[in-house]
Amino acid sequence: MKRENRPSIAGAGILVTGGAGFIGSHLVDKLISLGAAHVVVIDNLFTGDESNLASAVATGKCTFYKDDAEFSTSLDYIFAKHAIELVFNCATKALNYSFVNPANAFQTNTTVVLNLLEIQRRGGFKTLCHFSTSEVYGTAVYEPMDEAHPKNPTTTYAAGKAAADHAVESYVKMFDLDAYIVRPFNNYGPRQNYKGYLAGIIPITAFRILNGITPELHGEGLQTRDFIYVQDTVDAVVQLHNVLPAGETVNISTDNQISMRDLLQQIFTLMNYQGEVARKPERKSDVLCHNASNEKVHGLIEYHLTPFDEGLAKTIAWYQQTIKRSA
Repeated sequence: MKRENRPSIAGAGILVTGGAGFIGSHLVDKLISLGAAHVVVIDNLFTGDESNLASAVATGKCTFYKDDAEFSTSLDYIFAKHAIELVFNCATKALNYSFVNPANAFQTNTTVVLNLLEIQRRGGFKTLCHFSTSEVYGTAVYEPMDEAHPKNPTTTYAAGKAAADHAVESYVKMFDLDAYIVRPFNNYGPRQNYKGYLAGIIPITAFRILNGITPELHGEGLQTRDFIYVQDTVDAVVQLHNVLPAGETVNISTDNQISMRDLLQQIFTLMNYQGEVARKPERKSDVLCHNASNEKVHGLIEYHLTPFDEGLAKTIAWYQQTIKRSA
């Protein structure tokens, strides 16, 4: 049942923070396909890329601002210039960044959402969809991890995300705001950043193989993750917009897990790689196990998942085309 008084995506003016990034840009495309009147994107391009928005901008229904949602004045300008009803907050900095600049990784996750909640509290827009992360749970205390699983962040990135979740929940209770939280697990797919030390394991491994660089495995590679194809995530998010009550959180996951060692082997097979693997020390604070429950999301929407083998093949094919073209 559709939430009463929550604006529909069709016909709405929408802001997506971090909308030039991996998940954000796919979400922008989806919102436009569903009939959004206009989608405004703010992104500082920390890991995003303006090229991710090429198809969206070409529709004439997307406006991009290379700016930073950590600055409240930048957001104030956007809200003064555009009629915004819905906000999807995808702005963040990569998990790996927290090992380099831990304070700023934390600060970004908290500052952006507080800026948005204050604008919402003042009546600047109607509904906020805030993107959390599976990292707030830390290593699984029990499996599968449902929404009641304790928050036990092991990095400042995750701690900032957990604090942002609590901020959303408290503003809903204090000011009766219409805000809800989606918690995607490990997304993969086309457009995920493959450049530099901030890249995730799938894109960086593809990049290394395509550039003659030895792939790496940290520790024994027994750490597990629950990978979900990015298109499945955005399809779930836009459906959840219609039904998830204010203040609630929902996992977006696959009920599956794969070890990093097995993941590398699948990538090697797809890319016909038979070379060496560089063994690196285990990273401190690395989550050991992620295996999520998606019982709640199944009870709310028509939930469809791409088989991992199929999604990984599509993803590797995209990197093979894109990285060679960019080179």
